[in-house]
Amino acid sequence: MSDKKVLVTGLAGKIGGIIRSNLSGKYSLSGLDLEGVPGFPTTTGNLSNLDEILPAFKGIDTVVHLAADPNHQGGWETNLENNIIGTRNVYEAARISGVKRIIFASSNHALGFYPLKDNPYKQIYDGDFEAIRQPIKPLTTDLIRPDGYYGVSKAFGESLGSYFHDEYGISVICMRIGWVMEPDDPTFAPSALSLWMSHKDTVRLIDSCIDAPESVGFAIVYGMSDNTYGIWDMEDGRKIVGYEPNDDAGTTWNRIQGKSSVMKSGDPQV
Repeated sequence: MSDKKVLVTGLAGKIGGIIRSNLSGKYSLSGLDLEGVPGFPTTTGNLSNLDEILPAFKGIDTVVHLAADPNHQGGWETNLENNIIGTRNVYEAARISGVKRIIFASSNHALGFYPLKDNPYKQIYDGDFEAIRQPIKPLTTDLIRPDGYYGVSKAFGESLGSYFHDEYGISVICMRIGWVMEPDDPTFAPSALSLWMSHKDTVRLIDSCIDAPESVGFAIVYGMSDNTYGIWDMEDGRKIVGYEPNDDAGTTWNRIQGKSSVMKSGDPQV
């Protein structure tokens, strides 16, 4: 077992549950949540209150910051409190406490208007596969084009990470997460075939970010599986943190009655 002490904000959530099930035997995990997480030391507090959350960071080596309002259609007020002020407070608490690395759960929504508006990415999301002209130019990690206040808040978190690295020397790795699903099956929508990050690949990515060399300063990597219809440039993840996704969503899908074919507010990522 590694001697790294890892604090996970949002340990009680969906991705937090994946971490609990797969990485608790490798790292010393603790949580920061609005409520306790059975079996794990947990600090309860609201991210918008710095003094309330600060005790959770004492003695921590790495913070995995998942906690947020996950509604990507959410309005300004909730994103301001939970995803902007809250994220700043996590970074500041980490700085005060001497944390060496922050792993920030960013999102594909930081550039979500590319696949919503521009071909060939839109054609993939729409399932119009025969119309796609090859080769597809992958969307790189330097692009920003938010599709709502949620995406804006994630772009803010990335920018803040760059600042905290340059100003304070903290290693910050931002994961632009695609779509972590429950159940873990993307075959209900064409957009899901592109965005899917399997539970196993989710573990691989987070473990790779925690274990990445100390020399990694600030980085943005994509968090998707190795999907046939992936539109994301995965090379930074491979080169910088050693993330090698193994799973592929495939090329076939069948609409399920009552299940949306696009990611909506009822489909939180984290």
